[in-house]
This record gives sequence, C-alpha cells and structure tokens, in this order.
Amino acid sequence: MPENRVVLITGASSGFGRETARLLLGRGFKVYGTSRNPSARPQEQGVGMIALDVDSDNSVQNGVKELLDEAGRLDVLVNNAGYVLTGGAEETSIAEAKAQLETDFFGPVRMAKAVLPTMRKQGGGQIINTSSIAAILPVPFEGYYAAAKAALLAWSEALRHEVKSLGIKVSVIEPGFFKTNLGNTRKIAKYLIRDYDDIRTRATSTLDEDFRNGADPRIVGETVLRIITSKNPKLEYAVGREKRYKTLKHLMPQSIIENGVRKHWKLDG
Repeated sequence: MPENRVVLITGASSGFGRETARLLLGRGFKVYGTSRNPSARPQEQGVGMIALDVDSDNSVQNGVKELLDEAGRLDVLVNNAGYVLTGGAEETSIAEAKAQLETDFFGPVRMAKAVLPTMRKQGGGQIINTSSIAAILPVPFEGYYAAAKAALLAWSEALRHEVKSLGIKVSVIEPGFFKTNLGNTRKIAKYLIRDYDDIRTRATSTLDEDFRNGADPRIVGETVLRIITSKNPKLEYAVGREKRYKTLKHLMPQSIIENGVRKHWKLDG
C-alpha cells in the first residue's frame, strides 16, 4: 500500500501525537490531527488540524465528516488523546471517574465507531489505540486512569477479532514513562482525604520524577510507524524502559511484584 495513506491522530497538538504526526509527514503520509482548540498552540506544519472533542458525539461525527469531505478516505486512526486523573480510589468522585473514562476509554470508542463505516466501505483500514503500561501495572492514586486504559486494551482485542475479516487491523500501544506534558496537565481529585496525604505525596512525587526521567516520545511515534508499515501487526506493543515489567509480572510470584511496586512508589515510607 502506498505511503500517501490518510492518517488521523487525535490529540496531535503535543506529546506522542505531535511526534507521531511529524514522523509520518516525513514518510509521505497525509496527516490530520485533532485538538479541542487547534488555534491555542502552534501546530506542526503540514498537518491538517481539525477541531474535535473526543468526549462529544456531535464533535466526533462533524470532525470525521470534515476530514472525509476534504481527503475522500481514511486509512489509519491513531487514538492518542487523553489525560491523567490523580486521586485515590476513595477520594475520587464517581463524576470524576466517569469523566476519566469518558475521555480515555469512550473517546477512542467514539472515534472508532465514527470511522469504521468508512473503513468497511473501503474494504480496509487500521486503528491504533494508545493504552498504557498502567493497564498491566496500575499506578497507585491513578487507578481510574489505569481502569480506562485496561478497558481500552480489552475492548481493542475484542474489536480486532470482529473486524479482521473485513480487512481492518487493530493494535494497541502501551507506553511507559515518557517526557511529555501528560504529568504536567494531569487533573487532581477535588476532595482529597487527609489520611492519604503522606502516601499520596510520596507516590505522586515519584511519578513526577519518572516523567522527568522518561524516554523520548519519538520512540512512540516510531512504534506507530512500524505498526502502520507492518504487513501483520501484533495486538500489543509495550514501549519504553518499563515494558520489561509486563513480562516480569507474568513470570514472577505476585508477592514479589507487589513488594516491588510498593517500594518503587514509596508506599511504606
């Protein structure tokens, strides 16, 4: 298939999305990106930016229609838009938890449902969803983010089976810690509980350090490119230094993994 395929990347104004757009442009793909407010920050030259909110059915439908009216087709959807919510399981309100899943799970679902009719009509296409290593090893005080990413992984596997015979490929990327603005833009649960203050502070301070020391987000863009250009892409692509923990979790006793997690996040002081 020629490399001038049309690619749509949600959340393309920064981080993984922007690096992916830059890389694909250099390889000759026709790239469109989405942002809730494309005019709010400078965009990558050559990327067609579309105003789109993945939380809104109407916004998603209108944005996809705008792209199809201009490009005439869509070959690849990269679901990248999302955010992190920090707060303990008890501290986080149901409304805050629903908002997290609305963006990080139902956002990709909404996007996929909007583009699948076109891909079915074309007789082919590809969907790449951005999950997280947190789907396998949840981060304390980010449980709802982990839940959204785990749900996305499970849903993507089911979708992969459903659309494979229609010529549509589905893959999931599971990044570890990277130098993006994900940590800086995370939302905090509104009503925090004093009993959790010390442990939460230690865990989130470690998390901030992990983001600061994270890998180059270009690696994720390179992974997207490898998936798109692969004849038979896999379901899961763990990316980053932390990917080794995914294997270790399946090989080592649960008690060792739990003790290692508690030590890393300084949960026991």
